[in-house]
Amino acid sequence: MEKNQVTESAQLQRKLGPTMLWGLGVGYVISGMYFGWNLGLEQGGTLGLAIATGFIILMYLTFTFSYTEMACAIPKAGGAFDYAYKALGKHGAFFAGMAQNIEFIFAPPAIAFAIGAYVHIFLPTVSITLIAIVAYLIFTALNIYGIEAAAAFELFITVLAVLGLVLFFFATGPSFSIENLKIDALPNGWTGVFAAIPFAIWFFLAIEGVANVAEETINPQRNILIGFGSALVTLVILCILTFLFSVGANGWETVVYDPETGMASDSPLPLALGVVMGTDQWLFKVISFIGISGLIASFHGIILAAGRATYEFGKMGYAPSVFGRIHRRFKTPANALVINTIIGIIALLTGRTGEIITIACFGALTLYVLSMVSMIRLRRRFPELPRPFKVPFYPLSPIIALVISLIALLSVTIYNPWLALIFLAILILAYAWFRMMYKENVK
Repeated sequence: MEKNQVTESAQLQRKLGPTMLWGLGVGYVISGMYFGWNLGLEQGGTLGLAIATGFIILMYLTFTFSYTEMACAIPKAGGAFDYAYKALGKHGAFFAGMAQNIEFIFAPPAIAFAIGAYVHIFLPTVSITLIAIVAYLIFTALNIYGIEAAAAFELFITVLAVLGLVLFFFATGPSFSIENLKIDALPNGWTGVFAAIPFAIWFFLAIEGVANVAEETINPQRNILIGFGSALVTLVILCILTFLFSVGANGWETVVYDPETGMASDSPLPLALGVVMGTDQWLFKVISFIGISGLIASFHGIILAAGRATYEFGKMGYAPSVFGRIHRRFKTPANALVINTIIGIIALLTGRTGEIITIACFGALTLYVLSMVSMIRLRRRFPELPRPFKVPFYPLSPIIALVISLIALLSVTIYNPWLALIFLAILILAYAWFRMMYKENVK
């Protein structure tokens, strides 16, 4: 196949080292510590979400190191799309690329809404939706401006977000009790474990976005491994501590239901702090304010990764060519970033955070399944492919990731059949366009 490359002199530039990659890897995900995961407690309770999270941690450990092998061997901006193209051909690449686009395009609207909810604490007269839209415009503009500035900001805001979590651990630590973890630990029985899976995934969703800046990474065969590995270890530790200290402060219902409205909340950490120290304490306000940085880190980082994924999709002719153009001055995928933002704002205006998270999870799980199939196929079809890093315990590692991903995908489908149909409809419509238009891009 001849790529539908845009004949421009502009190219992505290599600017990123291992520290920046760590910042991106943690930054993509860290909002999952600040919101979203707590909605899984409503489904599974403490024990149900804990079991689901344990399986998801195992999935991400095996998946991430398997994915790193491919990222080091094929350091391309399309990530899973490029790996699937080499392993599964153009049709397999289409579905891997679309799954990746759905994950990266639908995750930011949910995060934007949470940014609005956190900022609303300090600006109660300003609409949550308006705050979210302004955040979209600001961080899309920053990503268009340049990768170096975007990554430097991401590193700074990620470090601040990690420090915010550490402060939260110290603030809630004195109130932690094992007994609080036992309160109504499995309210919906074992079915709650499966219902909680999408929210356990939210703890780690989008870490694979590190691979999408491979073409902008200095010595990607070495630095991607360092960035991926260190980010994953950091996130596993933060996930466990956030879960324990939030729920351990006063039981799981404290971090799910807003005491004023009785409704499920997008601000679990402020809810836990409110019980521990009240909402008038300076530390409550400081940690809540820093919490915004965690949301911004993921929001900004996933916008960055989404732009690269959509750009590669357009460059290869799998989407309209307008997606696959690099801005001549800023050397960034400006068109892809703007189009993704328009779609994201439309999703944001629906106001359905939980459903948006679930659709992003459908994209992620489909991506994980196809990526692990690609990884195994690449080992068999291209044994001579240079692999600076090889996943430990092959083939067990990718098989574990594949099996857990399939079980999780089946569970999410069973508990969210209408959202599964929406996800499937998006794939079918996009594939119909691909089948009709793709031949025009091939000589």
